[in-house]
Formats: sequence, C-alpha cells, structure tokens
Amino acid sequence: MIGRLKGVILEKQPKQILLETCGVGYEILIPMSCFYALPKEGEEVVIFTHFIARQDSQLLFGFVDKQEQVFFRELIKINGIGPQLALSILSKISMKQLFSIIVQQEISTLIKLPGVGKKIAKRLITEMKDKYQNLNNKNLFLPFPLETNKTHSTSKQKITALSDKTLSVSPEGEAISVLVALGYKLQEAIQMVNRVSSIEDSCESIIRNALRNQHFYVKT
Repeated sequence: MIGRLKGVILEKQPKQILLETCGVGYEILIPMSCFYALPKEGEEVVIFTHFIARQDSQLLFGFVDKQEQVFFRELIKINGIGPQLALSILSKISMKQLFSIIVQQEISTLIKLPGVGKKIAKRLITEMKDKYQNLNNKNLFLPFPLETNKTHSTSKQKITALSDKTLSVSPEGEAISVLVALGYKLQEAIQMVNRVSSIEDSCESIIRNALRNQHFYVKT
C-alpha cells in the first residue's frame, strides 16, 4: 500500500498531477479541493495517497492532508460510492461542508452532486453518522456534533453559541470580521470560517480558504 509520497510536481492539471519521487513519476488523481492547494510545478510537496489495484487498472488517489485521505477511505466504504464518485464529491464539496450537510440531513443538496441519487444520498447520511465517532477519534474536523431531529430553533441556538465563541480575539474571529466587512452576513461568515478553520490556520489562510470554498459550496 502506498500511503504517502514526497516529491516534485512535474505536471499538474485539474484532477491529476505527475509527482516525481526518487526518479519515478507517479500519476496521482486528486480532487479539485486539493488542486488549488498545491504549490507550483517544480516545487516539492507531500501527498497522502490511497492505492487501488484492479484487474484492468491501478489507480493512485492523492490528498494534500491526512484528514482528507482518511475521509476518502471512509467514504468509499459506503455501498454505491466508488473511488471515482468519492473523488467527484470531494471535487465539488469539502469534507467539512459535507458534514454540515449531513448534520442538517439535506438530501436535496446531496443529490445536486454529480452521480449522487436519492438512495446514495440517504445511505451517505445514515452511514456517515455511524462513522462519526470513528472519524472523530482520528482527529478529523467536524463542525459540530451530529444530532438527529433538529429543529430550526436548535440550529439557531447553535449558530448563536458559535458566534459567541468565534468572535473573540482569535484568527477565526478576525477572519469573520473581515468577511463581514466584505459584505457577507454574520451567520454566513461564521459558517464559512467554521468550514475551513483549524488550530494552525492564520487569519489570512482562513479568509483565503473560506472564499475559495464558498465558490464551490453547493447550496440548496
């Protein structure tokens, strides 16, 4: 199993890169979310990979961070979601955004993704809830605990609580303030930051990733 490669990007194009490692060039399939995070051609990068061998093909899928690799592996365990469909889903929506949709049980949003019908959308919501604890144990970012039977009022309370937390003096709080200044509503800015922020992020990187993800976010 090839799980990680470090090398120089010889070529890159949407959904695929050619990575040279120790004189060997690896063709790696990547989601669009990773493509935009890659350095320039000729620069070194670490790619976390998942290798799939079949009778007629050998495919190597790559991700810029460990979390996305783990998430991809959990995603392809779901009946009806193969590696190509998983790659397509992650090209249209980030794992953080997907968890937000799962929390809200937004089947109508999921079926807008290429290749995702009603049956797969329902299965994805059900099975990813079951995988919640497993992903959490692997330190995957989750926007908030998964719960069922949510009401509009409880969702509003969560947003209020999140607002109090993130509007403190922190990179997240500063990023929210900048997004509001750019014209986004407070609730929307909080959600955008919540989808992309992590402990290591600076205010600048949070804003850049929030704006980039907002462009690809699938809305109902």
